[in-house]
Amino acid sequence: MDFSLSEAQTEIAGLARKILLERDTPRRQWADLASAGVLAAGLPESLGGAGLGFLEQCSVLAETGRAASQVPYLPSIVLGAGAIASFGTADQQRRWAAPAGNGSLLITAALAEEDSDDPLSPSTVAERAGDGWRLSGVKTAVPAAPQADLVLVPAAVTTSGAGRAGGAGGAGGEEVLTFLVQPADRGVAVQPQELTDGADAGRLVLDGAVLDPSRVLGEPGRGRDVAGWLASRYTVGLCATQTGVVARALELTAEYACAREQFGRPIGSFQAVAQRLADAYTDVEAVWLTMWQAAWLLADGRPDDPAVAAAVATAKFWAADAGHRVAHTAVHVHGGMGLDTSYPVHRYFTAAKRAEFTLGGATAQLRRLGDLIATAEPYPDER
Repeated sequence: MDFSLSEAQTEIAGLARKILLERDTPRRQWADLASAGVLAAGLPESLGGAGLGFLEQCSVLAETGRAASQVPYLPSIVLGAGAIASFGTADQQRRWAAPAGNGSLLITAALAEEDSDDPLSPSTVAERAGDGWRLSGVKTAVPAAPQADLVLVPAAVTTSGAGRAGGAGGAGGEEVLTFLVQPADRGVAVQPQELTDGADAGRLVLDGAVLDPSRVLGEPGRGRDVAGWLASRYTVGLCATQTGVVARALELTAEYACAREQFGRPIGSFQAVAQRLADAYTDVEAVWLTMWQAAWLLADGRPDDPAVAAAVATAKFWAADAGHRVAHTAVHVHGGMGLDTSYPVHRYFTAAKRAEFTLGGATAQLRRLGDLIATAEPYPDER
């Protein structure tokens, strides 16, 4: 593994940082990211992109975190356009991925449910309806859903009246397909929600929505591959965003600790404050390292390897657990200023908490990580 950033990563991150700092609203940031080619950069050249990959996209995500920006880069570009470019037909790519890359169309992915956060075991179901499909279920906290033109929806395939179908789906014993759902489709409703940091989201209600066969993403037999692709990249993408959030939160806190004085001394010179800042620095480095390890393995094309799943779970744990500690350290060191919602550090606190809540609690992640490590095989060069 080589965790040094490539020239392409450095350049696109620098361009994204410049735009995000100069523009003060998500709408203006999004428009300028599109016109500068940042949105399309990760797409194939045939779709108007620059042929860059997931690592470069993680570099952009880290910059959105540093700016505490609410631009929908992760759901629309990394997940939506990325999945369609990887698994879609030529018509799907032309109709959806290319416009998303130039910013004229917004895509999102509905992965979370009220009783499940695993796209490979959704309670949303799809059953045959003539030549097409009928979808029923509820997805929640769908990013940017109220503005989205298209939603990627994983659903478990059922046989009408017979429960979930088994066998064809491979591991897990059920077939999962990802559908391209438009909010205007009959039987589809989007109910607005607001996330912890104030970002727009939506509750997607599917009440017997009927879709034609062209709305299935991926070739026959690859349904679980598509859902797994979405789940792993969503997780690591959130970790990349959290990397930028906690790094900038620590920077702001260190600057404040150097400037704020009590008893004639900067508070950063007090042992208790210095120790908390040192612990926060260690946490930021751990989030950075584990995120890039997982991103590198995913970009290397080994999504089904148990060791890759362990790396993703490790990154998920550190982003949530260390993100919690860094966010609280930032508020505590700032004192009363940390509680002021008009002060910048508050935006980083809520952004870090949103990622923490989305990624899940530490206990669940440790249990999942332990199961993965128990079944993982070492890479050939580690034997």
